[in-house]
Amino acid sequence: MSASRSEAQLSEQPSPAAPPALPAELADWPARTLGQDQLGDLELLTSGAFAPLRGFMDAAEVTAVTEHGTLADGTPWPVPVVLDLSAATVPADATRLVLQDPEGSPLAVLSITERVPAAPGAGDSGLVRLAGPVTPLREPEHGPFRQLRRRPEDVRAELAGGAPGGNVLAYATRRPLNTRHIGQLRHYAGQLNARLLVLPLVCGPAEIVSRPEALVRAVLAARQHLPAGTLVIPVPLAPRGGGKDLDLRAQGIVAAAYGATHLLADSSDVTGSPAGTRNGTLTLPGVPIPVVSAGEWAYDPRSEVWRPLALIEPGAEQDELTASELGALLDSGAEVPGWLAPPSVARELRRARPPRAERGLAIFFTGLSGSGKSTIARGLAEALIERGDRTVSLLDGDHVRQLLSAGLTFSRADRDLNIARIGYVAAEVARHGGIAICAPIAPYAEARAAARRMVTEVGDFLLVYVSTPVDVCAARDRKGLYAKARAGLIAGFTGVSDPYEEPRDADLVLDTSVMTRQEAVDAVLKLLTTGGWLAGPDEKAEAGGAAAATVTLGGEGRDGPTAVLRVGPFGPAVRRL
Repeated sequence: MSASRSEAQLSEQPSPAAPPALPAELADWPARTLGQDQLGDLELLTSGAFAPLRGFMDAAEVTAVTEHGTLADGTPWPVPVVLDLSAATVPADATRLVLQDPEGSPLAVLSITERVPAAPGAGDSGLVRLAGPVTPLREPEHGPFRQLRRRPEDVRAELAGGAPGGNVLAYATRRPLNTRHIGQLRHYAGQLNARLLVLPLVCGPAEIVSRPEALVRAVLAARQHLPAGTLVIPVPLAPRGGGKDLDLRAQGIVAAAYGATHLLADSSDVTGSPAGTRNGTLTLPGVPIPVVSAGEWAYDPRSEVWRPLALIEPGAEQDELTASELGALLDSGAEVPGWLAPPSVARELRRARPPRAERGLAIFFTGLSGSGKSTIARGLAEALIERGDRTVSLLDGDHVRQLLSAGLTFSRADRDLNIARIGYVAAEVARHGGIAICAPIAPYAEARAAARRMVTEVGDFLLVYVSTPVDVCAARDRKGLYAKARAGLIAGFTGVSDPYEEPRDADLVLDTSVMTRQEAVDAVLKLLTTGGWLAGPDEKAEAGGAAAATVTLGGEGRDGPTAVLRVGPFGPAVRRL
């Protein structure tokens, strides 16, 4: 097939109801599976939500946008849209790149017009920035609530049909709607005589509930309290990485593409006093619709409504809970007050973020061979099984090597893959509310961090560093592995001929050279009880995210560290001091 015929196949796309035949050359072109944020940008490009863009920007366009707020041809545009990939995954002579979803389905073809090193902000990791137009091959199928993720032109047509020439007020959010949001949306929609368009942003982390599907469920639960005809359209817009101002501008672009005439923004997201501000409405460079600042609102307990702060008697107002305060309330299992969220929304919050005593958790032990991590892990598993109030899975390093990671070597790549497999299984255990106890050596910080990221998408993660000195570990070695490694008979042995990167983000540190097995197990149990993952001896543990738990680690007169809990997506990171 000729190159021109192939281009015709790519450019002449039938309607989505009749998927086009894929070009014959597709199998010969290099392919790359995109990350979630990149898939989001690709969908916005191919759906028309980023119109007039039809591809990823080249260096000249990026410069024009960042310096002048326009595309290279002078069209106003507020945010860069770029594609940075590992240079090793894209052949240097490639002119086309097939862009795939996680299942390997080809979604689009990028015609590469420029290849330059990625911007310094992307890190010095061999990334390359590719530019050029993208040609869609098929509709994307990934992502939650796919049936609600409609094309902008279809939403615009529905909105125009309902009220020709009428106003449409959009609100883009990464946080579940509470009673303040509901009151403000109703208020400003009434002022503008506008129909409401709520856009849950499903690329990137969601506030409080963490997962995008939970965000959409919570927004749908709030819809019954909004005016009839309110549309909820999930949009895969990722954070732009340039602060609230850049995010707000991107939200304005997308809202306009879906038919909005105005965008409502929280006052905290409107930074400074941009030019063009008038009566709470402002014009942002490159954004085609005005932005309405919601202003300062508070709850008036006397009238039992949310209203502008200026209308409440000074000192009588009740402020909204911060995300961390609401998170702590949910962690404790306490009831969400009605003044903060309607019951339908509160149910979704509780569903998405159950109390810690019911939430999945991975306890990840790391340390040298012979440090005692497997012994502590087994003791902890037995103690939890005896309690009977949590489901426990033990993923010991040796057992995992025999089964889950059989055939892997001790190379850096295979060690990382071993930890990735453990992290994956631990995440699945946590997803279903269980406790996964992991006890690999896990010598590399990057692999441990990757395991943490996997688990914290669905639950909580605690890293326990068993810091027993290497000489003590060697003295305990019944197999003589340390002696063989020091004699050069075993290569790549952690702690001797291979490095162990000491954790700087451990949630608890234990040294079994100065404490017994039972003392170590008790220290972990106390951490779990204080943090609320386990019930105390007399009553349900209260949320412990804000308070530090002091743990004494054996040895008469020895001061133990202050252990504080890192709770993944459900609260602020707290560190051992």
